[in-house]
Amino acid sequence: MPEFLKELGGEVLFLNTEITGSFAHQSEPVAENLRVLCQKVKEFRADLGLAQDADADRLALVDETGQAPGEDFTLTLAVEQVLRKKRGPVAVNLSASMVIEDIAKKYHQPVYRTKIGESNVVEKMLEVGAVIGGEGNGGVIWPEVHPCRDSFTATGLILEYLAESGKSLSQLTKNFPRYYLIKDRLPCPTELAFRAVLELRRKYERENISVLDGLKIIWKDSWVHLRPSNTEPIIRLIAESPSARQAKKIVDSFKKELKEIIKKLS
Repeated sequence: MPEFLKELGGEVLFLNTEITGSFAHQSEPVAENLRVLCQKVKEFRADLGLAQDADADRLALVDETGQAPGEDFTLTLAVEQVLRKKRGPVAVNLSASMVIEDIAKKYHQPVYRTKIGESNVVEKMLEVGAVIGGEGNGGVIWPEVHPCRDSFTATGLILEYLAESGKSLSQLTKNFPRYYLIKDRLPCPTELAFRAVLELRRKYERENISVLDGLKIIWKDSWVHLRPSNTEPIIRLIAESPSARQAKKIVDSFKKELKEIIKKLS
């Protein structure tokens, strides 16, 4: 990233770029791990802060006020920047923010939802000829460069958007509907996790649901996604709503339901 940003002509302060074999903090580019970056952005009076994960396929942002808008906002900006110049389908996973539909609707373009995982998104993008896609964890896939998550292409798109708009990152965030994503996990033996989610699927089968990957229940302005992990003995819960309080309430409610079901199945 240092060489990339220097080539673009930016004035850059670099943090933690020395290869020492250990990380200065947890490598996930989420808000709780970006405190030092948020502080440095304000001290440096930077226009924005950029944080990559360990293998540089995900990107998180910090605005000029030192606030981290969330890793899902990386994909939001990238989708907006591409669609305003080139129309075409968008492909994202089931847990990406519903702001993606809001943006695509503005440009009269379809959104395709996939199972969680980069390969699933890429497969759908190639199938439908998507012009942009990715995952809500900061992973942007821009097929004009290559069909993989890439923090460098995400950085290029976002810097281009900032330069062309003449607006700050905090100003750009106000251009989009505000939703709040709450993520949680529930420890559960693998053999029970899938059975527990199946029980909920039966209970909510009359709702607007997707069973493409676990169970996603979709309401008018909110949703919840429950998915047994393929790598850990847990069930992942994600909810989104225009209210942070409501999103947390949804997660807590379904976490309670799952605990009761698991207890009965045990």
